[in-house]
Amino acid sequence: MRWGLGRDRYAVLPGLYGVGDPKPDSPVLVTANYKLSLDRLRSRLDGIDAWVMVLDTRGINVWCAAGKGTFGTQELERRIRETDLASVVSHRKLILPQLGAPGVSAHEITKRTGFRVLYGPVRAEDVPTYLHAGFQATEEMRRVRFDLKDRLNQVAVELTQGLKPLLLVLAAVVLLAAWASRPFSAGRTAEVALAYGFWVVAAYVAASILTPVLLPWLPGRAFSLKGFWIGLGLALLCGLFFRGFPSLQASGWATAGWMLLLPAVSSFIAMDFTGSTPFTSLSGVQYEMRRAVPLQILGTAAALALWITGIFFR
Repeated sequence: MRWGLGRDRYAVLPGLYGVGDPKPDSPVLVTANYKLSLDRLRSRLDGIDAWVMVLDTRGINVWCAAGKGTFGTQELERRIRETDLASVVSHRKLILPQLGAPGVSAHEITKRTGFRVLYGPVRAEDVPTYLHAGFQATEEMRRVRFDLKDRLNQVAVELTQGLKPLLLVLAAVVLLAAWASRPFSAGRTAEVALAYGFWVVAAYVAASILTPVLLPWLPGRAFSLKGFWIGLGLALLCGLFFRGFPSLQASGWATAGWMLLLPAVSSFIAMDFTGSTPFTSLSGVQYEMRRAVPLQILGTAAALALWITGIFFR
């Protein structure tokens, strides 16, 4: 799941589950039916008797589902009624993960079902302490952390999701290499294609890994700008590479095209992380994309123009 393989099919049936030997007075914890979310929660409940209500979030984790509305007021109300929760437990308290709050109107749930919504800690690992403390969360439990380990967890999925587009780009690179290596020669084309392909893959890997690793330290708030700095560093290395191996490039025009292309590509890839961090909002992402994507397209078009110019004006 960390590699994004089969994530759309990694769901459990919604409903009410028991952990340990739950009684009528046992706490009710609410989560999503994305199996990784459920597994993370129940793995922390060793030795605890509890009910776990699983909402139908269509296999999406709590935070994303709350933003999309599937971890929401209507689904929670429906699940309370369909499981006949009022006859299962003697209390009227529901413990929801804090990151599910954007999708749930707590007062509406109380009004419609009689159950009071309590928001538990951000992380499942803090749930036992929260329960033993009488449903009291510390400030640290409320804090959304996004340290290096959390950021690295995003890398594998991002790398996997972009593999198909990357393969298509590499196929186009082979065609461009054949054009750039006129007169045609299989050996010459392979040599140029390897050089071109290396820089395409370098931009993809560097933006996918270095963006989350260096996120707090890259200048600027926009993810597109953070990715631009990574691409700029690659562009400088690319320029030095083709300067050292001039036979692999058609001309200085083509080299300039590559130096313009790499920041544009890296900037675009870095924006994939806007949905994987606590740093952004939907409106903020839309605002950034309206401004960054046209510039990225312009940079790519200008790079291709320079590259084609370099083919004809060696």
